[in-house]
Amino acid sequence: MPLLVSDYSWTQNDSTVYINVPLKGAKAVKVDIVSTDEYLKVSFPPYLFEAFLFEPVDEDRSSAKVGNGVALISLPKRINKQWDQLMITTNDKDKKKEIRERALLRYQEKLSSESRQKAEKRQADKKYTLEMMMKLEKEERENIQKIKDAEREKTAAELAAWQLRQKQEAEEDAKLSQRGSPNQQRAGKQRQENKPSVKLDQRTNSEAKSSKKQADPPPPRVSGNIQITFTPRVFPTALRESRVAEEEEWLNKQAEARRAVNSELLEELKDLKEEQKNPDWLKDKGDKCFASGDYLGAVNAYGLAIRLNRKIPALYSNRAACHLKLRNLHKAIGDASQALDLLTPPVAANAAARVRASVRRGSAFCQLQLYAEGLQDFQAALKIDPHNEALQADTQKIREIVQGSAAETQ
Repeated sequence: MPLLVSDYSWTQNDSTVYINVPLKGAKAVKVDIVSTDEYLKVSFPPYLFEAFLFEPVDEDRSSAKVGNGVALISLPKRINKQWDQLMITTNDKDKKKEIRERALLRYQEKLSSESRQKAEKRQADKKYTLEMMMKLEKEERENIQKIKDAEREKTAAELAAWQLRQKQEAEEDAKLSQRGSPNQQRAGKQRQENKPSVKLDQRTNSEAKSSKKQADPPPPRVSGNIQITFTPRVFPTALRESRVAEEEEWLNKQAEARRAVNSELLEELKDLKEEQKNPDWLKDKGDKCFASGDYLGAVNAYGLAIRLNRKIPALYSNRAACHLKLRNLHKAIGDASQALDLLTPPVAANAAARVRASVRRGSAFCQLQLYAEGLQDFQAALKIDPHNEALQADTQKIREIVQGSAAETQ
C-alpha cells in the first residue's frame, strides 16, 4: 500500500490552480506525474498523491516543475472562477475508481498518440533525407550527361572539319594531276621538236613529281619536363621511425571503423540502393548539402551515416559544423566532443581533424558565452597548428574577452 501525501498545499486565482507537493527526499527522475482534465497523480514510491479535481482543467496547457524537493503543478482552469475547494467531496470509491481508470486510459492514449507522432516525424525525416539524396544524385547524373553531350558535340564538329579539309586537299590534288606541271608541258613540246631530249625531260618530270609528293618535314618537338608526383604516406616520417605504437593503433582503429557497420540497420534499409547504405556515400551527400546551404539535409545525411557506423570521427565533426550553422550549440558541443574522443591517439595523420573539431567545439562554447571553456579548445587547436594566423587572431580575441571579464569581476 502506498503512503498517501497529506501535507500538500494549493493556491489559486481566477484562471489557474497551483499545487505544491513535497517530495520527501525523492529524486526528480523517480517522480511520475499523470494529469488529465479531472484527475492528478504524483507518484514517488512509496508515497502517492492523487487529487480528484473539483472542476475540469485544461490538460494540454497544464505543466509541472520538479526540483528543490517539491513538485509544483500548474493547472489552467477551463472556466475562470474561484473554486470552493481543490477536490470533490465524495467517499464513493466506485466513482473515484471510475474517474481514475478513465484518466489513466486517456493518459495512455495521449502517450500512444505522441509516440505515433514521433514515429511519423522520424519517418518523414528519413523520407526527406532519401528524397534529398535522390535529388542530388539525379542532378549529378544530369550534369555528367551534359558534360558528355558537350564533349560528343565538340568531337563531332572536329571530325567534320577534318573530313572537310581532307576532301578539299583531295580535290586540289586531282586538279593538279589533270592540269599537269610546267615541266610536263615543256617536255611534251620538246618531244615534238627534239626527240633525243625525251629521256632527260622524263627524268626531270619524275623528279618534279617526287618533290611534289614529299611533304615538308614536321618541325622538331619542343623539349620539356614531365612532372611526376607520388602518393604521400599516411605518416610523413622515415619508415624506421614511423612504426611507433600510436601510429599503428590509429591505423588499426581506422581499419576497424571502416568495417563497423550496423547490420541491424542495414536490414531496416534493405529497400535502398547499395550505395545509399554506404556511410562514405552519405558523408559525400552531407558535404554537398552543407556546401549548398541545406544544413538540415546535411544533418540528416550525417545522422543516417552515424547510425550505420558510429566510429568515423569525420561524421560527428561535420555534423557539429551543421549544428553551429543551425544554432544547435549544445548538440554541436556533443558531436565535436565525440569526434575528439574518436581522434585518438593524437598522431600527425589526424592533426588537421583534431584542429577542426576543437575549433568547432570552442566556437559553440563562445556562442554560449562560456569563453573560458572556448579558450581552452582554441588553445588546444593552436598547439597543434601554431603557425595558423587566423587561429592565432581568434585565440587572442577570446583571451582578451576572458581577461576583461576577470577584471570586471575583480
